[in-house]
Amino acid sequence: MGAGRPARLAVGVVSAGRVGAVVGAAWVAAGHRVVATSGVSRASVKRAEALLPGVPLLAPDEVVAGADLALLAVPDDVLPGLVRGLAAAGSFRPGQIVVHTSGAHGVAALAPAAEHGVLPLALHPVMTFTGRTEDVARLAGCSVGVTATGGDEAAWSVGEALVVEMGAEPVRISEEVRPLYHAALAHGANHLVTLVRDCVETLERAGISPAEQLVAPLLSAALDNALRHGDRALTGPVARGDVETVRTHLRELSSADPDLAQTYRVLAARTARRAFAAGLLSEYAEKDVLAVLEGST
Repeated sequence: MGAGRPARLAVGVVSAGRVGAVVGAAWVAAGHRVVATSGVSRASVKRAEALLPGVPLLAPDEVVAGADLALLAVPDDVLPGLVRGLAAAGSFRPGQIVVHTSGAHGVAALAPAAEHGVLPLALHPVMTFTGRTEDVARLAGCSVGVTATGGDEAAWSVGEALVVEMGAEPVRISEEVRPLYHAALAHGANHLVTLVRDCVETLERAGISPAEQLVAPLLSAALDNALRHGDRALTGPVARGDVETVRTHLRELSSADPDLAQTYRVLAARTARRAFAAGLLSEYAEKDVLAVLEGST
């Protein structure tokens, strides 16, 4: 196999979770063949039936042993132990491509496999997965963080080709920044869900329904503006320096949910500093807002 487009490959998927089954299905659509997958839970079995029909369910070591391309789509903390176990079982062989989808790890987590002569790759799709068939289409246009071994340009090219075959856009992520890269993505995507749910539940507590319908245009516009215009998209009482409104927010939130009020203080303080740095808020206004948030006025 050269450094360009991979040949048609026999793919083994460990396991048929939300990510593995979807990526496996995307590679099937590109002309590869999934020869086996693993899955124990009822949800994994149903997912395999829907996304990888007719593919046998085998033990992880059997899945990997029979594959040209072994996809290890398991949780971050599970990956290192799985790789060590598969290596000890003799599941890897020279010439295999071994891919994991963990965002937190680079190719170092595949070192025990690399000792057996495999080509190690980290391919992390930058999207959230439901494990449903529509996720395969959603891969098209999303980015995938690609990490290969150091200066092995051929390996990087193989990883990028596999991503392109998913219909996605490869982005090179060096090994050393992989943990920070993943922390940034988790902070943005995971905490965004928490922020939205806090907003919706507070509105519902106030008797406003349907809250999701009320806030959907506002939150969608805020996200779009933030991505397009950066800190210049900041609006609201903190960015305007409306300290009395901020004070009222803190009073109401402290009464309704003290934990949420504390989250508001932290995020509002970061917002004030960003607004000042962007030239939206004067130095005096920033100090006034921060004083209210810190409870000193």
